[in-house]
Amino acid sequence: MADEMELDLVEISPNAEPPVCRIIDYQKFLYQQKKKQKEIKANAAKVVLKEIRFGPNTDEHDYNFKLKHAENFIKEGAKVKAYVFFKGRQIVFKEQGEILLLKFAQELEDIAKVDSMPKLEGKRMIMMLSPKTVKK
Repeated sequence: MADEMELDLVEISPNAEPPVCRIIDYQKFLYQQKKKQKEIKANAAKVVLKEIRFGPNTDEHDYNFKLKHAENFIKEGAKVKAYVFFKGRQIVFKEQGEILLLKFAQELEDIAKVDSMPKLEGKRMIMMLSPKTVKK
């Protein structure tokens, strides 16, 4: 029958009793499968990570400027990694750095949730923020 229709006989389920076969155009079948895989891959969420760097003594104007950038990043759906970088002896201002990051998180709490609280890793105090999911 497949030869008469100039199509291919494809075994769909070999373990079934009796084995299941289908008469289809095999090349078209492969093309459609590839297309589905590509579509699934395209729809997968791509996580973008943006970094925002502060110093322990960051001025109010600079802080507000970086806050606006973070808001834009979060509204676009990107995760934000905010960190305070301590140079030399600035490490004695750890508390100031932590206060700065907590203030940053508090001002973004409407649109973002804190993934990890500020923690010191070497000369950096890091905090991760991600956009709040919108319930549909």
